[in-house]
Amino acid sequence: MKLLENMVKQDGKVYPNNVLKVDSFINHQIDPKLMMEMAKSLYEYFKDKNITKVLTIESSGIAPAILVANLFNVPMLFAKKSVPSTLKRNSFYETKVHSYTKNVTNNIIVSKDFLHSKDNVLIIDDFLANGRAAMGLVDLIEKAGASVVGVGILIEKSFQEGRKLLDKNNIDVCSLCRISSLENGKVEFNKADDILKK
Repeated sequence: MKLLENMVKQDGKVYPNNVLKVDSFINHQIDPKLMMEMAKSLYEYFKDKNITKVLTIESSGIAPAILVANLFNVPMLFAKKSVPSTLKRNSFYETKVHSYTKNVTNNIIVSKDFLHSKDNVLIIDDFLANGRAAMGLVDLIEKAGASVVGVGILIEKSFQEGRKLLDKNNIDVCSLCRISSLENGKVEFNKADDILKK
């Protein structure tokens, strides 16, 4: 997606340890027009998949997920990183997710009231790096006996292991922007033919 690539080139900031900061337009301050265009692209890719629910993880995935869910006219559900006092112990699905960027491991949860065995679930997130967040959400979906339709990603770091992990688990992945390298503080994108090959 050229619009997103241009924004990453223009406003993204590269930090040590392969960290790409896009907080001026995706995950702190949000560019609503860009976000809507990205949601439309993800909708187009998955529109024939009979999706009944969109799932993400708090907090950066919420903005794209709600717009995608709106296009599908289905609920958006986000996994919480803490257990609300209103949820009883056995009333939610739970799994662990390690954050590469923050170097912390969180228990993430989804209420059993909102995820059911008949659901066809599309996962949406802002980044795909090591794939831990996506696989954590897959685990929650599988614990509910629901089906994983696929994973929609805004920015993929293709030089990390996330896509390989999802491919190994036969999960359909659509990434709108695939980055091949962040070496020397410079953003390099996958070539067009690499993207077509997924």
